[in-house]
Amino acid sequence: MPTGIYVRKNAVWDRLKAGMAADHATDFARWLRERRYTPLTIVERMRLLASWTHWARGEGHTLAAIREAYAASFALIETGHRPCFRGDVNKDAVETIKLFIAYLEERGVVTRLPAKPAAPLVAEFAAWAREQCGLAETTLATYLGTITPFVDALGDIPTAYDAVTIRAYMIERAKAVSVARMKGISVGIRAFLRFLIATGRCPPGLDYALPNVAGWRLASIPRFLPDADIARIIGACDGERRLRDRAIILLLVRLGLRASEVARLGFDDIDWRQGSIRLWGKGRREELLPLTQEIGDALLAYIERGRPALATPTLFITEYAPLRPIDRMTVKCLVKRALKRGGVESHYKGAHILRHSAATAMLRHGVSLPDVSTVLRHRSQAMTAHYAKVDIALLSAIAQPWPGRSPC
Repeated sequence: MPTGIYVRKNAVWDRLKAGMAADHATDFARWLRERRYTPLTIVERMRLLASWTHWARGEGHTLAAIREAYAASFALIETGHRPCFRGDVNKDAVETIKLFIAYLEERGVVTRLPAKPAAPLVAEFAAWAREQCGLAETTLATYLGTITPFVDALGDIPTAYDAVTIRAYMIERAKAVSVARMKGISVGIRAFLRFLIATGRCPPGLDYALPNVAGWRLASIPRFLPDADIARIIGACDGERRLRDRAIILLLVRLGLRASEVARLGFDDIDWRQGSIRLWGKGRREELLPLTQEIGDALLAYIERGRPALATPTLFITEYAPLRPIDRMTVKCLVKRALKRGGVESHYKGAHILRHSAATAMLRHGVSLPDVSTVLRHRSQAMTAHYAKVDIALLSAIAQPWPGRSPC
């Protein structure tokens, strides 16, 4: 495929031929095209590549030291450098070089750097959490994001941990994050301390040294959207261009799936004959949910007319290059865009608001608490009863007699 299709100005082509991308420009454009980048995007990427390689040539950098050149350009942008003209190096050009380096690694032009290994103690916790606790990878990744800074601050010798140092770390950490974030940090570190206790590295009870984060379980009113808003969100996903979005939204609002569960859904998880969807919930629990006609039709429409051809068992994949299975952040962003298109005003714009809405909708339409608990896969019906707060009639069904004396 000729590079001229994607390089529309002689000045851009002259810069590419004179810089470190001279021998790779044509193949890089083909590489981008293979990954389903649109022609207009490739044109812009080639222009940005030319800008960056022109800057690198002026600074005396070579292809063999492209990573050092990338680090230098990144540092330049971080210091507040502003482009003086259209072809000057800028933030987007620096981001394009990350793609170019990935291309060079795949082609074997530069050596792929090994991933930075986790600290041995953290790596051992990750293996233990997978094998003994059955943590999902998304949950484990969240835990590791809180545990790694903890080990960096306190060291990797657990015998040196005590209540004073742990509490001091948590109090200092609380100064820079929100209450909600602090609760997440506390959960991750508590799991890590329990791992150390279980493996004999710390004395029993050290996990109680963590200070409690202010909060009252199930004290708030559940966040949810009314039926009219749900209908507008679904309607905002009509049309051939949004077959994937419609299927995902229906899984969220009808069955209350979590974003990570939608992202992990594979072809093998859909049993068309039995009309069921298999999920791997928290703790690797295998659970079945009904495949309704509405959801089944939406999934078939996406598979037959909307899903790009990609050899992967994962059901939902990205729409734009590079094509790959979606993750939970993709689902979150998809919901946010659907809310905006539907004109739905909501302070909460993530995928979990639709799970809450599914729960409250089922309760308000007469589904029993045990049945809702089964669909949502709650371990305790107390969690499901939380959603009954949106309906006074339902509250009366679960209210318990006052244990004290009647008033005089």
